[in-house]
Amino acid sequence: MPEHSFDFDRYDRIRPIRWTGDALELLDQRKLPFAVEYLRCADSDAVAAAIRDLAVRGAPAIGIAAAWGVVLAARTAAAASGQQALAAVEPALQRLNAARPTAVNLAWALARMRRALAAAGVDWRQAVEREAQAIADEDLAANRRMGELGAGLIAPGSGVLTHCNTGSLATAGFGTALGVIRAGVAQGRIGKVFADETRPWMQGSRLTVWELQQDGIDATLIADAAASHLMKHGDIDWVVVGADRICANGDVANKIGTYQLAIAARYHGRKFMVAAPSSTVDMDTASGDLIEIEERDPGELLGVSGTRTVAEGIRAWNPVFDVTPAELIDAIVTEKGVVERPAPASMRAMFG
Repeated sequence: MPEHSFDFDRYDRIRPIRWTGDALELLDQRKLPFAVEYLRCADSDAVAAAIRDLAVRGAPAIGIAAAWGVVLAARTAAAASGQQALAAVEPALQRLNAARPTAVNLAWALARMRRALAAAGVDWRQAVEREAQAIADEDLAANRRMGELGAGLIAPGSGVLTHCNTGSLATAGFGTALGVIRAGVAQGRIGKVFADETRPWMQGSRLTVWELQQDGIDATLIADAAASHLMKHGDIDWVVVGADRICANGDVANKIGTYQLAIAARYHGRKFMVAAPSSTVDMDTASGDLIEIEERDPGELLGVSGTRTVAEGIRAWNPVFDVTPAELIDAIVTEKGVVERPAPASMRAMFG
């Protein structure tokens, strides 16, 4: 398939991360879709707080934001070399890394920034800023490439279902799973788009359908619990989701609710695709059993938009991610290529 076979910009108008030269501006996703406001972060701790509090979310976007957080931390370091600066900013790197432990892109981006600092000389301030910009630029290019690769697997006229938000809001732009959907719509391969609401933070209903609306792509919102019913009636051919971590055996950690979609897709004979940049692949983690699953405040389940809907005294359990076993996945799509029916051998062949 030829690259750049359609107008990317027509389907990619949102930028959630803006570097101004002295601060990082993050599109505050807690306020969407009713207010489009950017949160200004003047230091690394403000970036860490924005990551922790979900003002910025999505594994690639978290990594990019963290990289700029390192740039901000380095601004205050009095150092003659990158090595000295690295020692000075290490506490800030640790705080950034602790903000969201499950998304591998966060640790990956911070490790890359550490290497850039360690290798830099007297121009270390410029070097670290160049590295953060490179991380963002490479993510956008990777998303566009995997969008075309993923769309190429989808037969013309197909219906797709997606979960959570994996679009421009979760990345440098274009998106991962939503990038596949954007490319599929542009190429006429996707005829219907459905989006889960994605409880409890409602990333699907607040973010995904709003984002698609901005690009003129028609989408139908469904309750999370309606997905199996939708599959039974044949309205979708593919489930297309992103990932927060992909293990060496092909197991995938993603937003809670992904696992049950994979089970339902397999039962109903639908295909299941994971689209994520290669930075999300963690070949040092053998399987999903070894992934630390983040749990958030149970209070997030006890109300909607700050209004309590559950009786006092009720306990709640709020894991943010689940793990989909590799045997339920038909294709993992990255900018490096497609791994169909992932297994340890095929993962090693693609990612080393």
